[in-house]
Amino acid sequence: MWQVRWQSAQRSARLAARRAGGRTRSAARSAQRTAHATSNAARRAWLAAPRHTRQTWQLTAVSAATGLAVAVVAVAAAGPWDSGQRTAERAAAALGPATGGEHHDDGRAPGPAPSAPAVLTALGGPARGAVGRGAAPVPTDGGLADALAPLLTDPALGPLRSASVVDVAAGRQVFGEQPDALATPASTVKLATAVAALSLRGAEHRIDTGVVLADKDRIVLVGGGDPTLTARPSRPGPGERPASLRDLADATARALKQRKLTTVGLGYDAGAYAGPVQHPIGPNENIAPVTALMTDEARLDDSDHGPAPRSTDPAADAAHAFAGLLKERGITVSGDPEEARAPKNAGRIATVHSLPLSALVERMLTYSDNDIAEALARQAALGAHQPASFDGAARAVRNALAAQHLPLAGAVFEDGSGLNRDDKVSANLLSHLLLLAAAPAKPELRSVATGLPVAAFTGTLSGRYVGDTAGAGTVRAKTGTLTGVNTLAGTVVDADGRLLAFAFMTTGTTDPPSAQKALDRMASTLANCGCR
Repeated sequence: MWQVRWQSAQRSARLAARRAGGRTRSAARSAQRTAHATSNAARRAWLAAPRHTRQTWQLTAVSAATGLAVAVVAVAAAGPWDSGQRTAERAAAALGPATGGEHHDDGRAPGPAPSAPAVLTALGGPARGAVGRGAAPVPTDGGLADALAPLLTDPALGPLRSASVVDVAAGRQVFGEQPDALATPASTVKLATAVAALSLRGAEHRIDTGVVLADKDRIVLVGGGDPTLTARPSRPGPGERPASLRDLADATARALKQRKLTTVGLGYDAGAYAGPVQHPIGPNENIAPVTALMTDEARLDDSDHGPAPRSTDPAADAAHAFAGLLKERGITVSGDPEEARAPKNAGRIATVHSLPLSALVERMLTYSDNDIAEALARQAALGAHQPASFDGAARAVRNALAAQHLPLAGAVFEDGSGLNRDDKVSANLLSHLLLLAAAPAKPELRSVATGLPVAAFTGTLSGRYVGDTAGAGTVRAKTGTLTGVNTLAGTVVDADGRLLAFAFMTTGTTDPPSAQKALDRMASTLANCGCR
């Protein structure tokens, strides 16, 4: 500890000397003498302190340094994301943590959030001097029980309290409290949706939105299920952008003019999805009608995440917006756009592609985006040759997880977003979904881990862990909150450098902020101890 203080004092003295320059050399020398005196005092205090006190100081210093380093890496990741949002997140972090979360999560709108950077190797890497994956000391079952069991008695938690902590390198559970009990997962069910979609479609799969020539003077706009298709002007800045309805209009206008067509009829086809478009919770500002054709998640304001008023007919609105864009490009649309079915063998004259599924997964998890979640559930259904409906998606997700040999006893998937209270999963399933995503043999699932919000910095955790030196920047987790339901599932590196996956679930809570703090405290405890 005295060496750390000495080095810090030296740096302060050098900085003071440079600022003073030739005009105040005497002040710089005084600062250096003060630094020497401070370091000598610190060294004497260090040597005089009992051995157990010095160990505590060492652990505190290492934990603080590790948390700060991880936070810096998380916020200052290289490159922009979604048109500069990662850059915006760095600026927001410099000014102070922003509040976050959706209404169904914690009652606040999340700030701009990038994907968590892909640093699993660093976060889960070996302790100093160790070699190889998993070389850091393993926490013991007894040590973790001593640390976590008392926290599970917090009166802020509901009557159903379950937990599962898995050692990622060893692939085994190291702590469990009713780990197989079924509970409503809320938004943490998005972890299951993500794993299923990536397993069935692949990380690089993109969702197409296209235009086909249905007749000699009639075209059909065909939705493929991309809720991030945007009708807004593109934002400046580097990085790959969501698919643009404006780009589709550009390509369509060019193709029509090449065919000497300047007046066409317009139909729109949202038939890629089946079943009801309304989520069982009914009209809600957290989710639009689930349809295969929409722009900007059917938002009626200029927001791009979080709760917002939604269109009641996203497909028709997208078609009308497309007609207006065609008119700006010299193509007249005769009459109003009408719902239609594209002929099976119709020639496609223009297409735009969504971001890859890996990017959609990251965005979904960071923002807790329900519209993307339901779209990904239907992508899983399409990949499994099931109807792209709530029921078909439920079967596809369950079968995809079963194929990965995950613990599914009693699990129920009624939707892809977690807004449905009839969803039921176990803490054991959630922790093993994260374990699977971190496996070196499953790189196609890595965006499940990299998309997790970072405590005190991004997404739905941006307003939590503020001032928590153990958890901030170190805990990465998906939140889940409905009335009376609080869940948290993610990854954390313990004080010894061991990567752990965890899931904490509780039902029947009456004080959401206190319940969230209780769950956060458990994750921070994992970060702060070796538990051996």
